[in-house]
Amino acid sequence: MALNVKIAGTGINLPGRVVTDTEMDARLQVRPGWVNKKTNVHTRHFIHQETASQMGARAAQKALEAAGLTFGQIDCLVCASATMEQPIPCTAALIQTAMGQEHSGVPAFDVNSTCLSFVTGLDVMSYMVHAGRYKRVLLVSTEVASKGLNWQQKESAALFGDGAAAVVIEQSAGEPSRLLHAAMQTYSSGARYSEIRGGGSALHASEYREAAEADYLFDMNGEAIFRMASRLLPDFLRGILEATGSRIGDYRLVIPHQGSAMAMRLLSRRLGISEEQLMYITPDRGNTIAASIPMGLHEAVRQGRIERGDRVLLLGTSAGFSLGGIDFVY
Repeated sequence: MALNVKIAGTGINLPGRVVTDTEMDARLQVRPGWVNKKTNVHTRHFIHQETASQMGARAAQKALEAAGLTFGQIDCLVCASATMEQPIPCTAALIQTAMGQEHSGVPAFDVNSTCLSFVTGLDVMSYMVHAGRYKRVLLVSTEVASKGLNWQQKESAALFGDGAAAVVIEQSAGEPSRLLHAAMQTYSSGARYSEIRGGGSALHASEYREAAEADYLFDMNGEAIFRMASRLLPDFLRGILEATGSRIGDYRLVIPHQGSAMAMRLLSRRLGISEEQLMYITPDRGNTIAASIPMGLHEAVRQGRIERGDRVLLLGTSAGFSLGGIDFVY
């Protein structure tokens, strides 16, 4: 069922500290050029004094400005991120405070499906907007990957960056913009391929010991994830195309989760996505987890690579192991 929903405005915020591949080579104690060769990430941003909620608030304010709106015209604030600023309360509440709207009463809550959090949040909240439950929703993905990196796992540590992106969604009655189809599949046989084991109720923060530090840091089996994605993504994409009677050539742009250069090559080779169709921002940002897709969307709008009425496909994978996609008319 097509939903009469449009993305009215986008915004991003990046931390001030820029980390080059040369700096990462030194940090990881590898030969010069190793990070660039392995990841194709030339620069990424790490927080210095910023918090996730502050970054999210700044991105949200820019999205409001792009949409020509004020916070008073928003009915709901949703944070769609993998990394939380603190276990309680939800990051959305902290973003509301960072925006100076702590007395607004606007409902605020989180949606988390790791790297697919934005796609999931957009899917869920689009139904709410289409049904009239909310007129306008502010959807924010703000990620701090740098705090949880395991520097002993060099290939994964070299990939990530921090940053935030936000969009405003609203009804699109009488306009070409609409959400055509959304899909998600989870294969939890791959749940252990990407995880942080410590910090929850199974391995509580109070049990932290330096000897078990790795349990509280990001742990990823990149090869296993790549194999799983290679096997599952073609059929998953085929299902999205069949649902709307489309071909891959019908999309003006495909905006994927910016996982790695290897993932981008997989998309191009296995899924038949041309270089002109692929939005690729990894070299300047790294993998910003759930913020990577809305960040790519923002850049696509800013660079004029999409215009109103263009077909766009959001596509990605996440820990869990999940696949997700949204087909929409921008």
